[in-house]
Amino acid sequence: MNGAKKLRELLNKEGMLLAPGAFDCITARLIEQAGFEAIYMTGAGTSASRLGFPDYGLATMTEMVENAGRIAAAVQIPLVADADTGYGNELNVIRTVHEYESRNVAGIHIEDQEFPKKCGHLDNKEVIPMPEFISKIRAAAHERRNPDFLIIARTDARAVIGFEEAVQRANAALEAGADMAFVEAPQTIEEIKEIPKRVNGPCLLNVVQGGKTPQINLKEAEQFGYKLAILPGVLLAATVLACDDALEQIKTTHAHPTFSKNITIREKFRRFGSDEWDELRSRYKEN
Repeated sequence: MNGAKKLRELLNKEGMLLAPGAFDCITARLIEQAGFEAIYMTGAGTSASRLGFPDYGLATMTEMVENAGRIAAAVQIPLVADADTGYGNELNVIRTVHEYESRNVAGIHIEDQEFPKKCGHLDNKEVIPMPEFISKIRAAAHERRNPDFLIIARTDARAVIGFEEAVQRANAALEAGADMAFVEAPQTIEEIKEIPKRVNGPCLLNVVQGGKTPQINLKEAEQFGYKLAILPGVLLAATVLACDDALEQIKTTHAHPTFSKNITIREKFRRFGSDEWDELRSRYKEN
């Protein structure tokens, strides 16, 4: 079964699907091993891990697609990926959709920011006119080759034009063929509640600690009616903090750092498939 079909089946179940954010194959496999049923490829994490850059729209379409393809190939659960603005006009959007589809990515979100975009929880964003946004979504939905491939329409209009405009854009995108709406950065709990009520289709909630959206219990978000919640930065933040701690220990103790949990070298490799590779070698090695 392809990733897009798996994702559709998961979204057709009762309740809300959780997709923690991965930025490489290590974090993707850890999410899968933790028992989650879907993964989200964070654009901010991709830009940071591949390029050492902030989330300022500096990663190209090919860089984003290549990272998504590696992640999708490393796991058995479906991957939803950031596709920024679609990287141009309607024609660029069509190519973007086809490139992600060809790598077994299950779905992408395309947003209405001006290019180059920036993280949705930063200030001074700009958005394109609604007709341009809807044209991109229409092109993405109509030109996908796999009908199961999920098109998520993201609008950043809340911060620029206001909540009413964001809801209007979300509904217009759904009418144009999007499968899910993503109203980025609602600023109050009341706005979080209102989005699934006023948007005429499935909704995604972006959970960003320290961002513009108030923190909310994920069970509560499920009760509000959201179908998908992504946690883009959770493992990126955990990685940065853990690395800072380990490096500080080396500087201060002049010894290998200690961790709250220990892991052997063999167990590290097991987490990334060494037992399966060893079995294959044994199967085909001449006696």
